[in-house]
Amino acid sequence: MFQRIHFISGLPRSGSTLLSALLCQNPRFQAGMSGPLAGLFGALLGEMSARNEFSVFIDDAQRKRVLRGVFEQFYADTPAEVVFDTNRGWCTRLPALSHLFPQARVIACVRDVPWIVDSIERLIRSNAFQPSSIFNYAPGGTVFTRANGIAGGEGMLGYAYDALKEAYFGEHADRLLLVQYETLTSDPAKALRAVYDFIGEPAFQHDVEHIEYDASAFDAKAGTPGLHTVRPRVQVNERATILPPDLFARFANDAFWREPKLNLRGVRIV
Repeated sequence: MFQRIHFISGLPRSGSTLLSALLCQNPRFQAGMSGPLAGLFGALLGEMSARNEFSVFIDDAQRKRVLRGVFEQFYADTPAEVVFDTNRGWCTRLPALSHLFPQARVIACVRDVPWIVDSIERLIRSNAFQPSSIFNYAPGGTVFTRANGIAGGEGMLGYAYDALKEAYFGEHADRLLLVQYETLTSDPAKALRAVYDFIGEPAFQHDVEHIEYDASAFDAKAGTPGLHTVRPRVQVNERATILPPDLFARFANDAFWREPKLNLRGVRIV
């Protein structure tokens, strides 16, 4: 592959789109919102597995070439020297990615979990007349059922949280950098320095006062306008939560990455 490729993953509503928008200011880089490659990757793995009667004609070397070829062809037209592909599922694919792209690193965006739940709930309430794809366009429910839905193992938050833990505590954790939303919004220069150092790229002067990114068409189709909105400048947005106190407290201690004694693999965190 002629580009160097890295991956952006982590928790939802935790700054991955903002990080991508900032990285795109570097003319050598390409980054964006979550894309289809992780889904294609999983589908191909399934089709090349033993459930397919013709899998006897496919060995691991061929599987690797097919999977690598998907990346090469998907990004064949991009002039960027460095590509960042975004998907929350990449944290579950570190063993495979380590073989396909030995130089690749995964940047996982994280955030205090109650504020993720709060952010998703705000999106739902701000689009009161548009049922969201987050909940399969179902118009009913309460703040509690919505929180339970996203926090479940297959939910928007629960799946990403479990995937992050898999990567954080796994044998390939040296490929992982955690970028905290709180750092990215309060000290973006520090967060970006950590990213550049982690992937071994020369520093670039980013403009955190003038950011451009537009995914409004995608968000409208998903019934969730604002899902990938990026403000024109990086800033901390202090606010009171709209969650009931008991619901907020339920997620208050879920930031495992803030416990040094749990960082058994020495994962870098900024």
